[in-house]
Amino acid sequence: MARPDRKREEREEVELNERLVAVNRVAKVVKGGRRFGFAALVVVGDGRGRVGHGHAKAREVPDAIRKATEQAKRNMIRVALREGRTIHHDVVGRYGAGHVRLRTAPAGTGIIAGGPLRAIFEAIGIQDVVAKAIGTNNPYNMVNATFEAFKLMESPRTVAARRGKKVSEIVANRDVRMKEAKAEDASEDAEVAAE
Repeated sequence: MARPDRKREEREEVELNERLVAVNRVAKVVKGGRRFGFAALVVVGDGRGRVGHGHAKAREVPDAIRKATEQAKRNMIRVALREGRTIHHDVVGRYGAGHVRLRTAPAGTGIIAGGPLRAIFEAIGIQDVVAKAIGTNNPYNMVNATFEAFKLMESPRTVAARRGKKVSEIVANRDVRMKEAKAEDASEDAEVAAE
């Protein structure tokens, strides 16, 4: 008879969706020449705010992917989503030469991002986001920069708890600031059009 926690693990593994981001051929120089292997970068998410990434090397591609997937499952983090479809606020993540700018988006926008960023957003369950990778296009640095951005992100609940306020006050202030920013953008556009 299977233990209950083992059943839960099996169910959890079924729900996770895996995205292969990159596969590289790598070489190890030994006395007789070169030994070739493969490095895989994998992103794993549950589609409801949990995501992880892992990379591993092996002599064959399937082994590298399996090892990277196991590492990604061990390193999962939770990201607070707004309405279950987008991020709470704009954020910039940096890792090495990789800079990633993530912006919230209204419903219906979709995922406007390329390459590794799209794989991360699909795995995590974000439906509306605008992302721009600045600097390097190395998938390893882009993935790490995105995860650094996720670590900087805060939900209104955590901000309210830290500041000793109610969530409604934080959300109301955010909405006011967003309206002011939109009005400012509209006035700048009108000035540019007048010129």
